[in-house]
Amino acid sequence: MKSGLSTLFKWTTGVLLVILLSAAGLNNDKYFEIAKNLEIFTNVYKELNTHYVDELEPNQLIRTGIDAMVNSLDPYTVYYSESQVESYRLSTDDKYSGLGAASQLVNDKFTITEIYNEGPAQEAGLQVGDEVISINGQSTEGRSYQDILQFVRGFPGTSIQMAVNRPAQNKKLDVTLKRSQVDIPNVPYSGMVSDHVGYINLTTFTPNASKNIAKAWRTLRDNNDLKGLILDLRSNGGGLLSEAVDILGLMLPQGTPVVSTKGKVRDRDQNYSTRRLPIDLDLPIVVLVNKTSASASEIVSGSVQDMDRGVIMGQRTYGKGLVQNHREVGYNSRIKVTISKYYIPSGRCIQSVAYENGEPKDIADEDREVFYTRNRRPVLDGGGVTPDIKLDIEKDADIIETLKKDHWIFNYANQYIAQNQSISDFESFTFTDYESFLSFLKKENFQYKTKEELAFQQLQESLVGSEVANLNIQLESINQEIEKVKADDLEQYKAKILDEIEAELAKRYFLQEGKTRQMLKNDDEVKKAIELLNDTARYNSILQ
Repeated sequence: MKSGLSTLFKWTTGVLLVILLSAAGLNNDKYFEIAKNLEIFTNVYKELNTHYVDELEPNQLIRTGIDAMVNSLDPYTVYYSESQVESYRLSTDDKYSGLGAASQLVNDKFTITEIYNEGPAQEAGLQVGDEVISINGQSTEGRSYQDILQFVRGFPGTSIQMAVNRPAQNKKLDVTLKRSQVDIPNVPYSGMVSDHVGYINLTTFTPNASKNIAKAWRTLRDNNDLKGLILDLRSNGGGLLSEAVDILGLMLPQGTPVVSTKGKVRDRDQNYSTRRLPIDLDLPIVVLVNKTSASASEIVSGSVQDMDRGVIMGQRTYGKGLVQNHREVGYNSRIKVTISKYYIPSGRCIQSVAYENGEPKDIADEDREVFYTRNRRPVLDGGGVTPDIKLDIEKDADIIETLKKDHWIFNYANQYIAQNQSISDFESFTFTDYESFLSFLKKENFQYKTKEELAFQQLQESLVGSEVANLNIQLESINQEIEKVKADDLEQYKAKILDEIEAELAKRYFLQEGKTRQMLKNDDEVKKAIELLNDTARYNSILQ
């Protein structure tokens, strides 16, 4: 034990020496605080190790202290132990390859939920709804989603054997596929959404995103009377900074400063300007964003707003404006540390300044600093990009939420596809067999509880044993009224349920492009963007 403590003290002394030497640029007060607190930390551990009633595990206890330290900073500063580094490297390596499919746990089964075009999964004949029973002989039953992904991940050219259950057809299959680099389209769909308005959907800022945007834009321009463009960045979590800069270069003059990074070490500060010749400097543009548009999406939307180049529409964005770097910290461990922040043309930072449960917290507008666009319009920092036109999120009714969350529509689509392997074309596709869906729900004993019903149940439980007269009769009357309202929900929300079924089926028949096109048919935010682009006076007034 003493030998272990001696080693610990020597290690700590070495750490102190390194930190103190590297702190030469700090003032004496901070220099002293670092030395004092490291000594206190060492002494606390020594006393715990010597006197605590139970035996302590050093790695676990020190890891608890490290995690508490980095968790107090921001959600993106993370420590990786030696055992975590390899799995992290595998998941982020440029050479990593996968199945060419999206997946999730559906009813506790590892299930294929989306197939990507020309990927290994499609070539091997996998289908949406297939349940993966085992991978390379390892059962998936009872494992967490992340544990199962460790079996899936690998490098190009390596093979993977999967035992698959296809419940809609009552089939069990053995599938062998070869991992390869999967090119998931970053622009799954572009097209005209009205006579004069084009639409481009960008899902991620992966390599060639700017080239694909440029290609789609030119196609829309060359083949249509294009008078306005919608760039859809909703639910786009970001990606490569270089692609964000090059996308801005399609609509801003070459050489326009669009983003800078600033941190504690000034020599690392960077300034980025557009590098390419623009496609169009005057075409009216609406950028759609929501609360999960983050990072590179916020650089594009924020810069478009700061330069008054287009109108931002939707909900306030996520608020991630940080740059991370990896640093080795010894013994094959590393730390991913935030080293700088992004700043866009007005000088504001889009990074959220407060967190709650690891997520950015909404900051009231009056608590955010005001900056100004090129046309002197006020904009705010400290919590994402606030749209020029704010749109409320239409919340799903309880029955729609349940049908989606508990996979009722997903499971019905599995059955429908098994009986209808193909359809003629997208344009003529309309789902009309609502009765079969209702029969499916009845057969599977579909039930759900509304939020009001759950609240009512809690009230009933709290009043058990109450001596208030006639209370039980009144409660039962309320309960019957709730059931009556619920009985009508499947008919009341029929149109919305049909939309959801069509979107799920379109994803099966026409993959990601079909899913996007189907959702556009009933997208109220896109319709509002079209209305704005068709109203030149209103569009221009917003940017003044």
